[in-house]
Amino acid sequence: MKRFAAAAAAAGVVAGGLLMVPSATAAPAAAPEFKPASISWGPCQSDRLKKAGAECGFLDVPLDYQQPDGAKASIAVSRIKHKTPQSQGIMLVNPGGPGGSGLGLATLGASVPNKAGEAYDWIGFDPRGVGSSKPALTCDKNYFAYDRPDYLPVTPQLEKVWRDKAAGYAKACAKNGALLDHIKTTDVAKDMDSIRKSLGEQQINFYGFSYGTYLGQVYSTLYPKNVRRMVLDGNVDPRKVWYQANLDQDVAFDKNIKIYFDWLAKHDDVYHLGKTGDAVERLWYAEKKKLDAKPAGGVIGSDEWTDIFLQAGYYVFGWVDMANAFSGWVHKGDWQTLKGLYDDSNPPGDDNGYAVYSAVQCSDVQWPQNWNKWRIDNWLTHFRAPFETWGNAWYNAPCVTWPAKSGKPVEINGAKVPGALLISEELDAATPFAGSIEVRKRFPNSSLIGAPGGTTHAGSLSGVSCVDDRVAEYLSSGKLPVRKAGNGPDVECPAVPAPEPEGSPSAKADNGAKGAGKQPAELRAVLTAQAAHA
Repeated sequence: MKRFAAAAAAAGVVAGGLLMVPSATAAPAAAPEFKPASISWGPCQSDRLKKAGAECGFLDVPLDYQQPDGAKASIAVSRIKHKTPQSQGIMLVNPGGPGGSGLGLATLGASVPNKAGEAYDWIGFDPRGVGSSKPALTCDKNYFAYDRPDYLPVTPQLEKVWRDKAAGYAKACAKNGALLDHIKTTDVAKDMDSIRKSLGEQQINFYGFSYGTYLGQVYSTLYPKNVRRMVLDGNVDPRKVWYQANLDQDVAFDKNIKIYFDWLAKHDDVYHLGKTGDAVERLWYAEKKKLDAKPAGGVIGSDEWTDIFLQAGYYVFGWVDMANAFSGWVHKGDWQTLKGLYDDSNPPGDDNGYAVYSAVQCSDVQWPQNWNKWRIDNWLTHFRAPFETWGNAWYNAPCVTWPAKSGKPVEINGAKVPGALLISEELDAATPFAGSIEVRKRFPNSSLIGAPGGTTHAGSLSGVSCVDDRVAEYLSSGKLPVRKAGNGPDVECPAVPAPEPEGSPSAKADNGAKGAGKQPAELRAVLTAQAAHA
């Protein structure tokens, strides 16, 4: 899912994403303010949204906010209105990515305990370029076709294949034209403020997951007076957007996959994959090597194998499904289940999520353009953390030659934000816990819920009452956990529990009562799609 320092230059400094020039130099004229039209609400296309009583519409916004009367993008928006006599205002939701569709997340309010979500108008939206918004970004729909070249560039030829493949994807994205120059996080934050204006609201509430936490950080830095309440779950470290963040993820995912292998060993009576984590790990890498020579079903090679099991480093929710796929392949040659899991995260013929991910990350900030730096950094990281490093490197490699203007990152500052509830499990790999500590420092009116030992990313509202009840209390009254001195969590809660597979002695002992919790269906679908890669 995901490094900012203030950039100083002879002409001035970057603050809040705007170039501030010395008074001796004339500042550029400010762009005219954009005044959005009201959204014309109508029926939704999604059956789930229809069933929940949602209404949908589109909001036209400037492609370039410096030219408010110029070309437009059309943002798909959904709404489920409050059910209480008094409203607490609008609650915008973003599931992360970047590139995740948030249109269906107008339903999220129903998952907040104690009916605390019913006092809000829940606003889902597909960020510019995503899903139902227009234009929707796409570059090469078959980029994630099956049995791709081995991620590990053990020969110069293989490295060249992947460099050429990544550069080809970047070149293919150029066909999207001006949208590529106007799809930064700052553009999406401006779209959020346009939604606020369109709905006639003075302030927004915001619930952000994963990359959505960074979007919330940027919005609240640019528009602190427009923020009422904000929940940020799985916090991006604002110091490390985006190159270093990905290297940090690689190390964290390597730790989490070992935890998963230990879990498989604990349940060897069910899966028969090894009685120790080390034994399971050896088997996993041995199978990966075999798939280089002979892909499962002719489609699942070593890359696809890695991508399938990467999800185990994100969430405990799918551990049983992945264990069944691993065991089924090893003991029965079942490749169809593997393919199904791969397709869930990489829908055949659909690269919209990846296209937007690349467009945002590659243009938010200038990535290193010297390939030698990538080569050295990723080999050094690989020697520490071989599970995901090179897969993640190639996933981001289009940024080396990205055909759009790169921006300058916003210096995140939440000092003027009245409050924020931060949430993070302490072994979160996609957004390592240090990021939540940093956000807590920058938002002095925030409180942080930590979950020691937890590996689940952005797992609030999945049934852990210690977390979810505090979310409900904050949304109801604005009350946050008491902030403690120092640089740690303000309150600790249990992590989302690992599942107990059916048939295991421990599951029988408690009649299956212990489980991994359950995320809201719409959120789960979006996060699963994002978990194909770090």
